[in-house]
Formats: sequence, C-alpha cells, structure tokens
Amino acid sequence: MTTALMGSFESGIIFALMALGVYLTFRILSFPDLTVDGSFTTGGAVAAAMIVAGYHPLLATLSAVIAGCLAGMVTGLLHTKGKINPLLSGILSMIALYSINLRIMGKANIGLLGEETLFSQVTSIFSNPFTIIITMAILILIVKGVIDWFLDTEIGLSIRATGDNEKMIRSFSANTDNTKVTGLALSNGLVAMSGALMAQYQGFSDVSMGIGMIVIGLASVIIGEAIFGNKNIRRATLAVIGGAIIYRIIVALALRVGLNPSDMKLMTALIVIAALIAPKIIDSWKEKRKKALKKQQASNVIVRGDNHAET
Repeated sequence: MTTALMGSFESGIIFALMALGVYLTFRILSFPDLTVDGSFTTGGAVAAAMIVAGYHPLLATLSAVIAGCLAGMVTGLLHTKGKINPLLSGILSMIALYSINLRIMGKANIGLLGEETLFSQVTSIFSNPFTIIITMAILILIVKGVIDWFLDTEIGLSIRATGDNEKMIRSFSANTDNTKVTGLALSNGLVAMSGALMAQYQGFSDVSMGIGMIVIGLASVIIGEAIFGNKNIRRATLAVIGGAIIYRIIVALALRVGLNPSDMKLMTALIVIAALIAPKIIDSWKEKRKKALKKQQASNVIVRGDNHAET
C-alpha cells in the first residue's frame, strides 16, 4: 500500500506540471486548449527518441519543452491569424500532432528500459527511497515560483488581462494576439515537460499516452480549487499542484479496492463532475442556512417587540 501511495505521489507531482499548463490556458487565458492531449505525447516522444539516440536526458527534456512550446504557438497562430475557433484550433493541432509524434518516434512506442534517464541518474547518486519525490517536489516548486513571478510581470499581467476582458485590454493598444500565442506556448511547454518526465519515469513513450490528459488536467485544477481555493495566483497554482497529487492518490485507492483499470476514464469524468457540482451544492446549502438564520433573527426581534408592548 505504501509503495502504491508513493508511486501515485510521484506521478502526481509529474502530472502537476501538466495541470499547471492547463491552468494557464483554462483559468488565466480562458482558452479551451485541447492541444494538451497531443503536446503531452510530443514531450514524451521527443525525450524518448533523443535518449535512445544517445543524447543527454536533460538535453532531451529541454528539447521536449521547446517542441511543446512550438505546438502551443501553432494553436495560437491558427486562432489569432487564421481566425479559427479556439476549440477547433486545439483539436486541429492535437490531430496533427498524432502523426507528427509517430514520425518523431518512428514507431508506436519506444522503450527506455536500460537507458540513462534523469530519474536513473538521480537515484544513482542518492539511494534514498524518497529521492524521486524530493527531486520532483523541488522541481515543481521552482516551476511554480517562476510561473507566479512571470504572471506578475508586464507580459504576464497582459495575459491575465486578456483572459479577463480581451476587449478592454485591446482598448489600451495591447496586442492580444501575442499574449494568446505566448500563453499557449508556455502552457504546452509545461505539458510537454510533464510528458517527457512521465516517459522517463514509466520507462517508455507511447503514441497514445496523451489521450485524456486534458480531462486529468481539468480534474486537477477543479479538485485543487475546490479544496484549497483560488483567492490569488500563488494560492491557485499551489492548489493545482495539490489537486494533481490528490487525483492520483484517488486513482491509486480506486485501483486498490478492485476497480478495473479500463474504468479509469469513467472514474476521471465522475471525479470532475463531483468536483464541479460539490462547490455549488455547498454554496447553496450555506445560502439557505444564512437565509434561515436571518429569518430566525427577524422572528426573534418581532417576538421581543410584542413582549415589550404587552409589558
């Protein structure tokens, strides 16, 4: 059980990178980007192909990030310059990336067993069983810090403003096309980094490894916000990381109690539905409680007034 929880914690931190990318487009930019399913695989494909070809794992991972950024830029250009619907832009990029990923790998999957990866290098230096968790925790905190800093810069504030009110930011002569392309590039770069690390963590890259990633990313964002809140950017990014880890732990527990692995997509959908509905039910219950309390207080005032009049 402990091993399963450690594994879910490790994979949860890796998926947190992807969830942060989804957060940037879904919440900050208000852009429904479906490129994620393709760019996640692109990250794994580029990293695996380069590692097998003899390149250093760090260089392979950085190359995967660049490839993800390029995928995001294509989606942004399709939308901004091609005037294509945001949802359709992401779908088109995702479909195109399937063939591109096959070209990159040369086959449907690439095994990395026996190859030098970032994780094998780290574990060879530190033999502690928590080495991967600690390493990934440090990495995710650094990435979180960079995102928090970036979103407070002039460019980052422009991206946030574009997501909040595109017409208003245009009235200040800001180029919203550039902010969208930048936001999508950054988002898919994070997604590709997650894919590259996941390929190295699980020991292989597969052309279908990115299917359903957008749902997992959204589940992480929604679960994190529902539990930890999103009052400000720093809290929201931390909530997304927590949401990704909690999601993976829920999946691990579901598998432990006997749930069929083929039902994982259904369970993911149910988790997202529950995370979306639960806050509304809680808010509705709180509102009814407030109204009942006010009604009770008003009736108490009336009763006191009547008693005073009789006296």
